[in-house]
Amino acid sequence: MKSTLIINALASEKELEEIFIQGWVRTKRTSKDFSFIELNDGSCLTNIQVIVDNAVDGYDQMAKISTGAAIAVWGKLASSPGKGQKWEVAAKGFKIYGLADSNYPLQKKGHTMEFLREIAHLRPRSNLFGCMFRLRSKISDAIHRFFQDRNFVYVHTPIITASDCEGAGELFKVTTLEEMNKKVDYSEDFFGKPTYLTVSGQLEAELMALALGNVYTFGPTFRAENSNTSRHVSEFWMIEPEMAFYDLEDDMDLAEKFVKYLMQFVLNECKSDLDIFAKFVDKKLYDRLNLLLEKDFMRVPYTEAIEILQKSGKQFEYPVSYGVDLQTEHERYLTEEYAKCPMTVYNYPKEIKPFYMRLNDDNKTVAAMDMLVPGIGEIIGGSQREERLDLLVENLKRQDIQPKDYWWYVDSRRYGSVPHSGFGLGFERMLMYITGMANIRDVIPFPRTPKSVEF
Repeated sequence: MKSTLIINALASEKELEEIFIQGWVRTKRTSKDFSFIELNDGSCLTNIQVIVDNAVDGYDQMAKISTGAAIAVWGKLASSPGKGQKWEVAAKGFKIYGLADSNYPLQKKGHTMEFLREIAHLRPRSNLFGCMFRLRSKISDAIHRFFQDRNFVYVHTPIITASDCEGAGELFKVTTLEEMNKKVDYSEDFFGKPTYLTVSGQLEAELMALALGNVYTFGPTFRAENSNTSRHVSEFWMIEPEMAFYDLEDDMDLAEKFVKYLMQFVLNECKSDLDIFAKFVDKKLYDRLNLLLEKDFMRVPYTEAIEILQKSGKQFEYPVSYGVDLQTEHERYLTEEYAKCPMTVYNYPKEIKPFYMRLNDDNKTVAAMDMLVPGIGEIIGGSQREERLDLLVENLKRQDIQPKDYWWYVDSRRYGSVPHSGFGLGFERMLMYITGMANIRDVIPFPRTPKSVEF
């Protein structure tokens, strides 16, 4: 008999004389004549109750089954007299796939996040993390849907690269040479030059946008930042659209539409999984999501944002002055206390932004934008890209980058260059905002952090 997912069994509109389900035991209760099993197969948060009476063949094997065991059950899907459940399965038979040892660590409830992080190989079986990773999957699909519905082309940018998009120098080196701590001849290496794991697919996506119009990437990126904070991991996922013929205003418009689309999607399509976060993680979750959906985004030039911070009367850990990059504490003040809504700050001083951002007419600022949201701070960073060949070369030199090292990027401005823009959204940051999870390690299945890589 073909197996039925529990999510589909629970959604059935009628009783079924025959049903076959498979999953893992969440709980088991045994009386004199019956055993009651709560079974879950990962397709949804809700378990289905299975009733096995002592007349079922092999009933004596029930004594072996405990929380964590994997079994199959066949029988009748029948109306349940139990409170809060529409259906239950009256078993006609069962099969044990795998028993669980008595030291199975998820038998009890109330485990801390720290403990669950230590058993990342098992934590997807917990209710909270099952919901987390189903949400991650559904939102991934929504991201593709947003761009595909707008005729964007999905492009796969390289994971191994010879360029540093951000210029921060925090890259993982890719090499086949063994003597990492000695001076080496990279002409003898696999690629014949120093290569790294990418920090961004942006530069390559720009090349594609200058041929295909509107494109986006959605893939893993890497940062060798030796930081053990709740906001940093070494491997994370980025969504990076690039749009030909877009200026900064168009870029900000699309970023706002994108964020609002995701908020609407999770509220419409993910409520059963969201509810567990609203109950156990963030009581104000729905208020927060609706705020982002319903409120207009305030747009403030960087100069004005600095003035607001300086006049706030707040004592910030990082002092505020023109020319400093905004820190999380500044971003949260602007959104949570000053605006009480999302805010996009734009037109930053050229000295604190990368070479690819378009120089404004004032010759002091670049057409950059950062989208800030309450509770998190920056969630999107983007800009109009510098499409003018001479100014791009000047930008590279000003930041001590040799144009010849980016000859292919510079070359794209020689042949039919056009105004174009793009932005990047950290997928894990968005998941933290949606769920209220405070640690980025808890929104990615297998987090990579300094001195920690188990799988």
